[in-house]
Amino acid sequence: MADNENYQVAIDILRCHLGMSVEEARKELGIENGAKPLTETQEALIGLTNES
Repeated sequence: MADNENYQVAIDILRCHLGMSVEEARKELGIENGAKPLTETQEALIGLTNES
């Protein structure tokens, strides 16, 4: 499997524009759940885009 970093933009798009969770986005992209989880800072930054 590819590294989570290679799919981060796609994960962010699915989360921000379709309202998916990280797990849902990874499943949609076919990424195994063992991938490195997002840090609290990354989660906070993604949350800022969802508030608009």
